[in-house]
Amino acid sequence: MSSEHYFSATPGSEPGLRKFHARLVGQVYELTTGNGIFSPERVDAGTEVLLSHVPAPPPGGDLLDLGSGWGPIAISMAIHSPRATVWAVDVNERALDLVRTNAAALGLTNINAARPDDVPDGVRFTTIWSNPPIRVGKNELHGLLERWLPRLESDSDAWLVVQRNLGSDSLHRWLQATFPEDFAFSRAATNKGYRVLRGRRRTSADPHASED
Repeated sequence: MSSEHYFSATPGSEPGLRKFHARLVGQVYELTTGNGIFSPERVDAGTEVLLSHVPAPPPGGDLLDLGSGWGPIAISMAIHSPRATVWAVDVNERALDLVRTNAAALGLTNINAARPDDVPDGVRFTTIWSNPPIRVGKNELHGLLERWLPRLESDSDAWLVVQRNLGSDSLHRWLQATFPEDFAFSRAATNKGYRVLRGRRRTSADPHASED
């Protein structure tokens, strides 16, 4: 088994490009996958849980899929909100190439597949959806969230899916303790061993949101 990780920037394995079928937004699509990326053969269980428990994304603005892989979350956002700009952000260059390939195959012109440093600093997001890369380690994960969650617009939500036995509850506590008072975090759903965490960025005039 290769020691290569899906969060490698430039996978060294052979691309192994191939077609597969995935159900997204209630429809089955033929898409392209490859080696050296996260969940290359299917929509993984955590992403399925996330997509089944989030509300429809905002119809406009900039939307973020953080840790996009081959693109199931970004594609779902883009189908739901054709007038929005969807940023599919990942460090894995092969995954980003597959997002571009799959977006083109589906005629989705509103997806920008980008490395983290290629997203303009001034972009702010009307929502963030993420199946974050838990296995990168706690410090790297925390740094990732500290970088991107502050770019959420006021009166907007971030949605994270985390496996319960990989530390979803401890991550929830860390989020509550780390982010400023204009953020409120709650557990939105539990399903198939996963937690869906909601991070709401309030305006200063908003009342304090209730939490689990």
